Amino acid sequence: MPHRNPRTLLTPTMHGVLERMARVGQVPMHALTPQQAREVYEVNAGVLDVPPPMLLRVESFTVPTRDGFELPVRLYAPVDGVLPVLVYFHGGGFAIGSIATHDVLCRVLSHLAQCAVLSVGYRLAPEHRFPTAFEDAWDAVQGVASHGLEKALDASRVAVGGDSAGGTLAAACALQARDEGMALKLQLLFYPGTTAHADTPSHKTFGHGFVLEAAHIDYFFDLYIPDHQDRENWRFAPLLADDLDGVAPAWFGLAECDPLVDEGVLYADKLRAAGVTVDLEIYRGVTHEFIKMGRAIPEARRAHLDAARALRLAFDRSAT
Repeated sequence: MPHRNPRTLLTPTMHGVLERMARVGQVPMHALTPQQAREVYEVNAGVLDVPPPMLLRVESFTVPTRDGFELPVRLYAPVDGVLPVLVYFHGGGFAIGSIATHDVLCRVLSHLAQCAVLSVGYRLAPEHRFPTAFEDAWDAVQGVASHGLEKALDASRVAVGGDSAGGTLAAACALQARDEGMALKLQLLFYPGTTAHADTPSHKTFGHGFVLEAAHIDYFFDLYIPDHQDRENWRFAPLLADDLDGVAPAWFGLAECDPLVDEGVLYADKLRAAGVTVDLEIYRGVTHEFIKMGRAIPEARRAHLDAARALRLAFDRSAT
């Protein structure tokens, strides 16, 4: 019996977006230097984003890290007063992406969930290899716990979140928080990477022609964590953590046509098996990066609403 062509799974709108991307004919990201790749991603990141909501407060500042680096962050707040906070880590394979590339998404989540969002500009590879991104991410979470009230953030109502590599960082921070006795309210994970070696079946099925190419993943992994043995570390591959008991509740927003979908499902299953509350949404017919395509992809706008609802519930706010 012949295998079904995976492109037939795409929604017509998603298929159209991929066709337009293919016509542009850009040089593949893995053929660029890291600096060139960052510049291309910065230029293209917001092309399909929804219009940015206006917020009462948007403030950029720095948080000190363990090695004395001043970590750039941007705080979004929709209203006055002390607010619960989502600490957010952008995607980009640990090598590209920035606060700016995810500005609209963070604004949307802050507006819809009526919470503060702290977007973290963690250091990128290859200049800063594993585990620097994780350490920066965790230092930002600890900074909120220790000094959040100075910025009108409720340190008793903290969630972590991210997309792709940022989802990896959020999941790893949730594990670290459990180990250090910090009770996070939620881990909000958009198509997180959770495995060590990109070897689940969906990596083969969706590894070519679905936005995130297999060659991109190899490129990013080699920049961030070139030693293959290091990839077994749970700070890079949360699925390999020995013990998930007591980790924060999780909300997953996965894309059906994404190399990372299987490892997202596997991590959700492993969390559930450990007694962790899990809410899993798989958005059908869309690809990696879809949450930043809300101008064209209705599933992105639905994912924004679903994620915001999960945040409101986790923060004990009314789900209106």
